[in-house]
Amino acid sequence: MYNILIADDEPLICRGLAGLLESSGLNIQQIYTAYTGYEALDYLKMESIDLLITDIQMGAMSGIELMQQARIVKPWVEVIVISAHETFQYAQLAMRLGARDYLIKPINSEQLLHSVRHVLLHMDRPAQTQAELFSDLREHFRLEQPEPRRMELLNRIVSDSVAVQEPDTELASLAREHRVELSGPYFAMIKVRLGIQNEGQTAAIADKDAVLLQYAVLNIVSELLDKDWNHQSFYSAKRDIGVILQWDEAAYGSSGSNAINQLEMLGRSLHFNISKYLGHQCVVGISQILRGREFLPELNHQVNKAIFWNREHQDHHVFFFGDFKWERMSEDPTEEDLAAQNNLIVEKAREYVLANYAQKGLTLNEVAQRNHVSPNYLSYLFKKYTGTNLWEYVIKLRMEESKRLLLTTDLRRYEISEQVGYESPEHFSKIFKKYFGMSPSEMKK
Repeated sequence: MYNILIADDEPLICRGLAGLLESSGLNIQQIYTAYTGYEALDYLKMESIDLLITDIQMGAMSGIELMQQARIVKPWVEVIVISAHETFQYAQLAMRLGARDYLIKPINSEQLLHSVRHVLLHMDRPAQTQAELFSDLREHFRLEQPEPRRMELLNRIVSDSVAVQEPDTELASLAREHRVELSGPYFAMIKVRLGIQNEGQTAAIADKDAVLLQYAVLNIVSELLDKDWNHQSFYSAKRDIGVILQWDEAAYGSSGSNAINQLEMLGRSLHFNISKYLGHQCVVGISQILRGREFLPELNHQVNKAIFWNREHQDHHVFFFGDFKWERMSEDPTEEDLAAQNNLIVEKAREYVLANYAQKGLTLNEVAQRNHVSPNYLSYLFKKYTGTNLWEYVIKLRMEESKRLLLTTDLRRYEISEQVGYESPEHFSKIFKKYFGMSPSEMKK
């Protein structure tokens, strides 16, 4: 049974789509409706949502922003976008963020049901034993392995900061021969490091199966990146998969400050898909974005250092180099160094939330930006060090303040809703009842 969230600032459309899905006969347990992006975000944080159907333009928070936040909160949530605008730029961005479909209003009922049915049917895949996994991989991956010389070339490029710069060097000549185009001028790297054992299994992977698994991961990388990213992927040391991403001036200009967020979402998607479809754990390292091919070895160094942090956080799997203040510690930081830095991040986040929890439109992304870390890492650290996730903490502060105002003042529901940061009294009442088990009016009585 699946839970579906419909987000659209037109209530009639929300109710119409909900009614259509309720009568469809699909395996649906619960349908939630939200009239703003912020309301939808609360549902995503509080409920077990499998599929989000969102309008692309909803006032204060757009569908694109909602998708970005959803990828931070629950990267496994599937998305179908609906829009009144047949705009290629919107469609391209939505698909880059992982939307499974992009439907134009007025919505054709059959088209919507077909899209939802397709997403739900392909959502689950039964768990496999290690033997079943490798049998399946042998059956499906019969293509030739990547060119060894091309793999060797890309490894040389990310370790040699001089040779690739001059057009008449041997390395530059090989790059042209193997169609390795690195024009940039902006570059970043992602590296996937495979676990040596299958989740739930005690047997180590045989060498021949490890090679097959590495090839399957390379195919997942290509599947996720080929359509929308200018990239070069390759086998790296330790059976890692390296990915060089690049932007020209126009592409980077259109990405702006979102480029790092997109890289992080891509890293989380890679981790999620490898875990889901291959049943194997991996660690993903993400570099910063630098301008110039000469920095490719530095980017390779950064992804290796980012992966290093899995030593400290073995229950976390996606690491962005920029989250860690390397200049404040030694090359090989002690456990005390790491704990002190993490405590500082959590405390600053807590202070910011305490001062701003009543702000309308407060998001995890904003709290993270204020603390100069990625939302993914902040969310992980906050839960690890406080025992509660960051948004549960925000809701706790809002609910306790609203209870105080309800019992000690004559403010009306809409006034209290306004004071604790909710977009609408209706949404405030839903959250209040879920938190306290009774409505504001029932508590007042």
